[in-house]
Amino acid sequence: MKEKFQRFVAILLLIIPGGAATYGFLAMKDAFFAQFGPEEDNPHILWGKMIVGFILFVAGVAFIGGWIFFRDRKRNYVAPRFRAKKKRS
Repeated sequence: MKEKFQRFVAILLLIIPGGAATYGFLAMKDAFFAQFGPEEDNPHILWGKMIVGFILFVAGVAFIGGWIFFRDRKRNYVAPRFRAKKKRS
């Protein structure tokens, strides 16, 4: 039972940043395409929504990328230049 709970928490740790990255991408898309909408008095990009979307997108992608990188580094799947440095004594 403990292993199932740990896997569930691990999946949640990937779904939450993935959802944030998805929402960030959609917010950037909406902010960009809002300038082409029917409102003629609002011909500019919604910068607040664009910046928040960018931050959420970058943070989500960076978290998932870091998760995958460190998992692969632990399993020794990465190129030699990315492997952990051995301490010399």
